Amino acid sequence: MAQINKSSDYFNTVLYTGDGNSTKSISGVGFQLDWNWTKCRSTAYNHIVMDSVRGFGTGKKLSTNVTTEEGSASNVEDGGGYITTTSSDGYDLGTTDVANNVHFNKSGETYASWNWLAGGTGASNTDGDITSTVSANTTSGFSIVSYTGTGADATVGHGLGVTPKIIFWKRRDNTAGAVNWIVQSTLFGNQTKLVLNTTEAFSTNATFSQTNNWDSSTIDLKTYEGQNHSSATYIAYCFAEKKGFSKFGSYTGNGSSDGTFVYTGFKPAFVMIKRTNSTQNWYINDNKRNPNNDGSENFLQANLSDAEGSTTVLDFLSNGIKLRQSGDGVNASGSSYIYMAFASEPLVGSNNVCATAR
Repeated sequence: MAQINKSSDYFNTVLYTGDGNSTKSISGVGFQLDWNWTKCRSTAYNHIVMDSVRGFGTGKKLSTNVTTEEGSASNVEDGGGYITTTSSDGYDLGTTDVANNVHFNKSGETYASWNWLAGGTGASNTDGDITSTVSANTTSGFSIVSYTGTGADATVGHGLGVTPKIIFWKRRDNTAGAVNWIVQSTLFGNQTKLVLNTTEAFSTNATFSQTNNWDSSTIDLKTYEGQNHSSATYIAYCFAEKKGFSKFGSYTGNGSSDGTFVYTGFKPAFVMIKRTNSTQNWYINDNKRNPNNDGSENFLQANLSDAEGSTTVLDFLSNGIKLRQSGDGVNASGSSYIYMAFASEPLVGSNNVCATAR
């Protein structure tokens, strides 16, 4: 049985400043990362996500704030740069076009890099009707799933060994044009979704995945083009909740600067919040950009390319988060919100699951 004693062995935020060179090494991650999410803080450039299953050295990039298909190492429109290799403590950046390397290493720009550990480059998984490639870490409850759609009702394996609580999907190819990022959770109603790249509230449709049918081995797929179009390629990021490390839940706003308290069971290192009953942005706060917990003022928004904003949003407490504003984005009176939280260290408690960490 495994216990996470050090959260930063599985998730960590790294901040750095670009130097404009053709190569740059980023250290301080603390592990050989499998999913990287990078955002320029100082200027309005797209969010970029890369992972070990699609391959870092290939330059395959997606952006959480747009619908465009997967980019490549030579795609200047995608910002030029990419992660070339990973190591036990970080990664190397490279570019084919220094002048346009805006998303990772433009001179003088500041960046936030959020990093998760999964299970390496992935292995074939035949648990579902569709064979997938899965990189899974059952200790931290995170897996990366790559598969090709069939256009018919099916299941696909996720490798977590427990039922996922929240999943992000993105169609990778461009044959259908613009396709949204899909977010579903067992916290939502069955066949209900949010969209990561927009402000949309909940919507429900019979073609969306049936979250009621997710289980410890597989994800249910219907025929929605953002999840299971015939011959289309997909990536899914799957999260299961782990005591003392991650918490995914909901709360109701109170419309006060003495805001709602949300219990997580740990002091958070990263929190993302989305209003669900009306349109609002996806707010991201972390403890590296706000190390003194003085209102956690520096926020980014997953659905926008905007530079970092600065306003009092929330406090990271020893056992949860405390909302510190009355704004519609995080704490409107009577409104519903969902959140994702990952722990800082030290942790309390045990997740009591078998380990597959690298």
